[in-house]
Amino acid sequence: MRIKLLAVGTRMPDWVEAGVNEYRKRLPAEFSLEIQEIALAKRGKNPDIKRAKAQEAQALLKAVAKDDVLVALDVTGRAISTDMLAKTLNEWHMDGRNLSLLVGGPDGLDDVCLKQARERWSLSAMTLPHPLVRVMLAEQIYRAWSILQGHPYHR
Repeated sequence: MRIKLLAVGTRMPDWVEAGVNEYRKRLPAEFSLEIQEIALAKRGKNPDIKRAKAQEAQALLKAVAKDDVLVALDVTGRAISTDMLAKTLNEWHMDGRNLSLLVGGPDGLDDVCLKQARERWSLSAMTLPHPLVRVMLAEQIYRAWSILQGHPYHR
């Protein structure tokens, strides 16, 4: 299973790359995590947020493989536990599916992304810093895989 995290924003701090890589290297090849950064749309002094989000949405959706399960991460999405993540990833893995996760920019995801997504997940009722989201997702994907391997101490 290939899990692709498509995230708006580039030039993350070094600690983000280090954190994500720590969990990526722990995952086996059949449960790989890729991160693809999407450039933030230009925002000037009086930005047209709707236009910027639409540009970002176009780039995000272009990067999604045709047969991938598409999940949008959004504060209004459904809360998902680590156990539920493990169960869901296992089902998709057994079905031979790959996953694309969408993370929006500072203004969130455009409605077109939310409508095209098979599911919407929320990591928290709070708005989280996007660099932290990358590390949290990498850790949770690793933890879900560990649960599937029967490591109860990873719960």
